Amino acid sequence: MPTANSPASNKVVTAALLVIGGKILSGRTKDQNIGYIAEYLTALGVDLKEVRVVGDDERAIVDALNALRHRYTYVFTTGGIGPTHSDITADCVARAFGVPIDPDPRALAILHEWVKTTGAEMNEARLRMTRIPKGADLILNKVSGAPGFWIDNVLVMAGVPSIMQAMLDEVAAKLKTGVRILSETVRADAREGDIGMQLGEIAKANPRSAAIRSSSRGPGPIRMWCCAPAMHRSSRRPNARSRTCWSECGEHNRMAKLRPLTAKTGVRVP
Repeated sequence: MPTANSPASNKVVTAALLVIGGKILSGRTKDQNIGYIAEYLTALGVDLKEVRVVGDDERAIVDALNALRHRYTYVFTTGGIGPTHSDITADCVARAFGVPIDPDPRALAILHEWVKTTGAEMNEARLRMTRIPKGADLILNKVSGAPGFWIDNVLVMAGVPSIMQAMLDEVAAKLKTGVRILSETVRADAREGDIGMQLGEIAKANPRSAAIRSSSRGPGPIRMWCCAPAMHRSSRRPNARSRTCWSECGEHNRMAKLRPLTAKTGVRVP
């Protein structure tokens, strides 16, 4: 699990997430991984720049993977590495890299041990999960045995949230990290339409130092937040209940020292 105090460079490290699965697109399965991965990578100092969702279609997966892996430092994929006929992610990754895919002795050993421990049957379906593209390293799976894999800058993980989270923990310490993006959230008794122009002016005045956004969950108060690689914070806090809070925040944002968020809880750390 990454911590907010782990060292980071001044470089920008980018990532994309490719979510694979017709069940996601049909609505039968509700994605629970995008937000988790985004928060996790942000805490590490990896800037998630793009998310794509594709179905269980070989051409779509290969095309998306090739587009993303040439554009970003890392590409994370979720879904499609299970035991069924529709789990084709590993084959698609092999095709994208132009390498063969075969049962991997390391994955076979892991799965044989898991079968022995659990009393499950080693069958053809489970053997599918030992097929790994040539040249890939394994991503260990402490939840259910069958590993993911890492080839070049592509990290292939399970779609089941608990397994994906375990795999992400396995690779976190090996990832290159860069500038950590820190954020502050302010609640205001105002509608977005009341302060939309002011927020735009602040964003325009700080084009490189901060990203300012707002969100509304209905007709009531909105939440506004500022994300920036800032390292200092003024002792004066803007009035969160004031309609002018963001004009105040704009004055002090250049000196903002924002404590990083922990990836799993969103709780600020000292």
